[in-house]
Amino acid sequence: MKKTILLSAMFLGTLVFAQQKPMLGGDRDAHGCIGSAGYTYSEIKKDCIRTFEEKIKLKEVSSQGSYIAAVIFSKDKKKAEVFVKDAEGGSVILTRAGKSKAWKKDDYVLVPYKKSGYQLKKDNVVIYQ
Repeated sequence: MKKTILLSAMFLGTLVFAQQKPMLGGDRDAHGCIGSAGYTYSEIKKDCIRTFEEKIKLKEVSSQGSYIAAVIFSKDKKKAEVFVKDAEGGSVILTRAGKSKAWKKDDYVLVPYKKSGYQLKKDNVVIYQ
């Protein structure tokens, strides 16, 4: 009887310790960024960033939209990385040709707006500003 109780207690003890606990921060992407903590990889900065902490944020123009796009410029301002909800891979890299004031790639165009803002257009329609 004592052996049965002892073996049962040991068996239950091993079951308790054998349970897998989910590891916090275990949702790293290919670049090592933790998505659950709000981190996304930036091609321009070559580092994990939080888009909501960036200085330049653009609000969605659509009446039902509540999304925000973040913009990061390269040091020489020749490239702009825009984080938008519908971009493949999370962001779009726009480039500026020559002395142009617009950054472009495919259907996306980023242009200066008013004194210190920007507008992002897709198919010549303003989607963020």
